Amino acid sequence: MNESNKYHGVILAAGLGARIKPLSFSYPKPLLPICNKPIIQYQIESMINLGIKKILIVCGQLKESIQKRFKDGSTLGIRIQYIEQEKPLGIAHALLRAEPYVDKPFLLFLGDIFFITTGLNEMLDLFKKRQACGILAVKQELREEYIKRNYAVLLHESGMVKRVVEKPRYLSNNLKGCGIYFFDLPIFDAVRRTPRTAMRDEYEITSSIQILIDDGYPVYPAKVIEWDMNITAVDDLILSNLKILDMLKKDNEIGRNVSCPHKSQIIHSVIGHNVIIEHPIVIQDSVIMDNIRITTKDDLKNVLVTEDLVIPFQNAPYKNNLNEI
Repeated sequence: MNESNKYHGVILAAGLGARIKPLSFSYPKPLLPICNKPIIQYQIESMINLGIKKILIVCGQLKESIQKRFKDGSTLGIRIQYIEQEKPLGIAHALLRAEPYVDKPFLLFLGDIFFITTGLNEMLDLFKKRQACGILAVKQELREEYIKRNYAVLLHESGMVKRVVEKPRYLSNNLKGCGIYFFDLPIFDAVRRTPRTAMRDEYEITSSIQILIDDGYPVYPAKVIEWDMNITAVDDLILSNLKILDMLKKDNEIGRNVSCPHKSQIIHSVIGHNVIIEHPIVIQDSVIMDNIRITTKDDLKNVLVTEDLVIPFQNAPYKNNLNEI
């Protein structure tokens, strides 16, 4: 039996997506596509690859869209159970909603973060080897603003985590915490004692981790993240799609049932499923969502196209420096 059958998977997918409006009116952030696959699908597949058979998904608004997409998980050979977070009170609060259904150590994903990893099995191995209570996926991050959007991880000289700082203003190192964790069950005791923060008036998972550490439980970092992006704005979604095209060494990604005139040019772009392009235009450095009919005769460059909107890529110059991101 695969060792990972001893573990559960939890995905927190209940965020409102307030900063990525108007996309979040129609798409739950975990269903936003990266190269024509929803963010949350990458996460589910990562858990399946580890042998995890039971996955809990904590949902909020537009939860029916996620349930419709994955149903009970039986077609994937797993069991998916959905739990509702009625009020958006933070990550720790969402995790606490899963406690009644978790009786094993578990791998935790934040459902609105896209990851490329070097192998999550290292987290499981470290958990067993160190008899840890928590393993935090981390990355050496060269861009300070990305650490400030996430959380900083400070280490004891022994290699254990001594402190985590949510959205730090001042940095003492470049070790960024990412939205993947492996926890044993005592994390729930820490979550129940987690106060609301003054900064966002929410129950932060970093506060719970610090309580766990202060209680004397061993928490370790695992440098398993090759690249990640917290999808908080439209630019993040476009950038992630273009970055993955480059990592896959592909000029474009074209979905199923795409119709376009022979002289159309699709350059460094992602075209979703069931897309009709009526005129021979150039589509460059752009993302076209599913089920779109494009009627314009003008070229589309540096944009995200939905059924109702054409949203410009504000940081388009970054496309020439994707290797630095």
